[in-house]
Amino acid sequence: MLKEPYGKMNLDMIKEMSEAHGISGCEKEVSRIMKKYMKPICDEITYDNLGSIIGVKKGHHGPKIMIAGHMDEVGFMVREIDENGFIRLLPVGGWWGHVLPSQTFYITTASGKRYHGVIGSSAPHGLKKEVKEKVIKPIDLFLDLGVDNRQEVLDLGIQIGDMITPDTQFEIMNNPNYLMGKAWDDRLCAAAAIEVLERISHDDIEADVYAVGTVQEEVGLRGARTAANMIHPDVAIALDVTTAMDTPVDQGQIKLGKGVVLSIMDAGIIGHKALLKEMESICKDLHLDINYDMMTVGGTDADNIHKAYDGVICMTLSIPTRYMHSHRLIIHRKDYVQTVEAIAELCRRLDWNKYKQFNHGIG
Repeated sequence: MLKEPYGKMNLDMIKEMSEAHGISGCEKEVSRIMKKYMKPICDEITYDNLGSIIGVKKGHHGPKIMIAGHMDEVGFMVREIDENGFIRLLPVGGWWGHVLPSQTFYITTASGKRYHGVIGSSAPHGLKKEVKEKVIKPIDLFLDLGVDNRQEVLDLGIQIGDMITPDTQFEIMNNPNYLMGKAWDDRLCAAAAIEVLERISHDDIEADVYAVGTVQEEVGLRGARTAANMIHPDVAIALDVTTAMDTPVDQGQIKLGKGVVLSIMDAGIIGHKALLKEMESICKDLHLDINYDMMTVGGTDADNIHKAYDGVICMTLSIPTRYMHSHRLIIHRKDYVQTVEAIAELCRRLDWNKYKQFNHGIG
């Protein structure tokens, strides 16, 4: 029997966020979508000078809480156009060569026009064994636009530095709790930050709540640093995805559909212990599931946010996804919905007394 979709999600927003095109440094299309959905529920919307979008719901002069999800996706730039019209690629963010051959992409020009192409691949017939087993480096691949020569590419308005992004449509899977799309890393979490604001939009709260879509996370967590310096938050939650380990080739503790994932640490931050305990308490009070994540490689916007000014009380909440940094990723509604509910409750509870409790015992 087909299961009912879990909880409340704004699927229209999720679809728009997933299908938007925006590698690091080219996030404007995503930012405009976020602005559209934040405008009805925010008291003010501003930007930092790198392009991160910041929407705030003001409380009663309580602490500032920053909820951040990054807008950029992994993709490519046009590195070279050869005489036959093939496009050489410059990776923006981490790609594994195995996921790329024969996949379709779009090039977006400076004027906003889009052109379809496919990553070239070799037929297996006659290939040597060592060639078949070798992973091609992304920088050695090329995009085929189906043109005669370099001049045809130039006539389309394509130039060096143009953005290249996956061609993927949002899809509700056979079990409606599973959603497939591109750029869940980390548009899913940027959308979650907006849904937190929506959940508390009619609540009388003390805290000033900032929902932030950061830029350039995939190339060095850059927007997190500038946005945090602009907001000067007292408490921060970075939202990002983590690797689901529930497939035949990836086995581990983190699985889709198991609820909230609290990140204890990653390569760039050890989560604030008092904030971690508060999130555990909230999950128990709301009867939400609790899971724990620890990464020794990689990081999130929290890695830069917690080092702003004299330090920010900060941690990461993660949403599991399968097939990260590829064309198509799969997530589960329950993980998203429970994460939004947990952070919304933190926003309701946060006041200066709670903030002092977080800091109790320091020094």
